[in-house]
Amino acid sequence: MGCCTSSYFIHIKPTDTESINHIPKELMFPAPGLPKGHYLLGYDDKGHCPMFKGGRCSIYTYRPETCRQYDCRVYPATGIFPDDEKSVIFRKAKDWKFDVSSSEDIEALEAVRASSKFIEKYHDHFPKEFVPGNRPQQAVLVIRIHSEFIGVDSENIEINAQKLVNLIVSKYGNNQQ
Repeated sequence: MGCCTSSYFIHIKPTDTESINHIPKELMFPAPGLPKGHYLLGYDDKGHCPMFKGGRCSIYTYRPETCRQYDCRVYPATGIFPDDEKSVIFRKAKDWKFDVSSSEDIEALEAVRASSKFIEKYHDHFPKEFVPGNRPQQAVLVIRIHSEFIGVDSENIEINAQKLVNLIVSKYGNNQQ
C-alpha cells in the first residue's frame, strides 16, 4: 500500500492493454520522452493513485506491469530511497532489514551496494539519460546491474571504471524502459 499512496507516476506500457481498458482515459497522459503508446497515470491531491479506492487497488487484476513488478525492498537493498521523506513508502522502507545469513546472500547484497555506489560516483560517465533521474528508477537500475559487481573487489572497480561503464551500457542499455 505504500507505493499506491506515495505520489508516484505509474508507467503504463503499450503491452498493458487490460490496464489501458480499465483506466479512465482522462487519467492517463502520454509519457514524455517515450514512444507513442506509453502513458503515465498520475496521482490525486493526497498523493494517491486514482485507482486506489477504499484502501485497495480497484483494478488489481488488471493493474499495469509497473505495479506488478514493483518491490519496495529495492530501497533498503540499494540504499537509494525516495526523495520524499514524508511518504509512507520512505518511512516503511527505512526500517527494513535483511537476513543475509548465507554467503550467497552476503555476496549478492555486497554487489547491490557496490553497484549503487558505482552509479552514484560514475553517473556522469554513462550516456545521457542512461541513469534515470528519479530515485526509484535508479534503485531498479542498480538491482538490474548488480551481477556485474559479484566477486569484484573495490580496487578493480576503480581501476576499470570506464570499462565497467561500457560493459553495463552494452548489456543493459537497450531495454531501459
